[in-house]
Amino acid sequence: MTDAATGTSLIQIAVCLAVTAIIGLVTWLTIRREKHDGSRKDVYLAGGKLNWLFVAGAITLTNLSTDQLVGMNGNQMLLLAWWEISGFVGLLILAFVFVPIYYRSGVTTVTELLEQRYGGGGIRTLVSALFLFGMVLIYLPAGLYSGALFLKTAGIDLPLMVLAAFLGVVAAAYTMAGGLRAVAVMETYAGIGVLAIAVLIVVLALNAVDWDIARGVPAERLTMVGASDSPIPFHTLFTGMIFIQIYYWSTNQPITQKAMAAPNVREAQKGVLAAAVVRILIIPAIVVIPGVVAFQLFGDIDDAAYGRLVGAVLPPWLSGIFAAAIAAAVIAHTAAVMNAAVGLYAVDFHEKFVAKVESHWRLSSIVTALLTISSIALVPVFASAKSIINLLQQLNGLSSMPILSAFVVGLLFTGVESRAAIIGVLWGFAFYAAYTFVALPMGAVTLHYIDMMVVTLVTSILAALAFNRFVLGGRATFAPRSALAQRVAGAG
Repeated sequence: MTDAATGTSLIQIAVCLAVTAIIGLVTWLTIRREKHDGSRKDVYLAGGKLNWLFVAGAITLTNLSTDQLVGMNGNQMLLLAWWEISGFVGLLILAFVFVPIYYRSGVTTVTELLEQRYGGGGIRTLVSALFLFGMVLIYLPAGLYSGALFLKTAGIDLPLMVLAAFLGVVAAAYTMAGGLRAVAVMETYAGIGVLAIAVLIVVLALNAVDWDIARGVPAERLTMVGASDSPIPFHTLFTGMIFIQIYYWSTNQPITQKAMAAPNVREAQKGVLAAAVVRILIIPAIVVIPGVVAFQLFGDIDDAAYGRLVGAVLPPWLSGIFAAAIAAAVIAHTAAVMNAAVGLYAVDFHEKFVAKVESHWRLSSIVTALLTISSIALVPVFASAKSIINLLQQLNGLSSMPILSAFVVGLLFTGVESRAAIIGVLWGFAFYAAYTFVALPMGAVTLHYIDMMVVTLVTSILAALAFNRFVLGGRATFAPRSALAQRVAGAG
């Protein structure tokens, strides 16, 4: 490394650490007067005191981490914007359909809703286990890897594992010290910085290629109509994509937890709708345009595209600020997932199977420390992936559609037992695992994974209904209003 390169890296590191410290200080000043009682609502739902701005900021940044900025730009094609555009619809469904349901139920975790609906705890335990499987083995290590990769490619020349460990340890400190409120406040402050500089990067990137994004770029990287072998075939926008968005935004604990932390339904809906506006107006551009510009400038460089472009178009002092904002985003995203994972473990496992929780703060600290160690240890697994975002979306199918099937059956049908819902979820998990790890590598099935998610969802629902009818002898009735009324009565 040259002396100049070393000097630039030191400037970026110094600026990054300084801005990270400032964000931490502002977060502390915001939450320091809050009183805590150590209850589950205090630790995992911010005491029900998040206003709409922090709900919007937390939801936005929980989704907008380096998984998206690095992963989507790493595909270096405009087509990936559909993930964010369709996310707008998913947020509308959360605001107007699921938020009222969660608040009327008075739940801390989405899995409690399933127990209320089915009248049995087995389905709640199973779905919680699947959520934890995804968080511990996929979301947490993938987030640390992509964050560390971005910081390294943006010019902070430290070993990948050192950067990942730094991000993980600081995230754990936030989770231990402030619970969801600290995480949500930090996400909001960091999110403002990330969005502002990300938009600036889009402008500077376009300026670097004279505002001609198409020059020298193959047509398949510019089209919004995906071919059958593309990451998002166009027809999947009307099939599997909508169900993926419903799952992610409406039944996924790290997201719904933020919406459930407001004082009331109206405040929660305002926050979700504000996040939806940001999602449709700002996010699509910042997650695809830099990647295409990077293709023009550097060629096909996969997940290194975003970090390298940032290093090229931003001056060292500003890239250091952006690195700090990204670091804060990764820290906040990781802390949010950790807080959600700890909440699921505490409420759905520890209290049910181990012992009553005397202090959720103490339990949170212990479990968070264990999650931090496992997440850092798993970072090298994701370093071998060609595209982090495509890998994540494929792995999500293992749990996303089976879990969504339990919500669909529970909210749309009456007369279905918990045991039947469990069979549906297990079927879906096994079915999608067979597709991903057996049939697809062998070439036995050529169906796109987004299409296969629809098949997984439908067959999981059918498996639950069939088991309920032919094995348990029950009679399911399609009656959404009656099912909802049953659930509300059970909650009361």
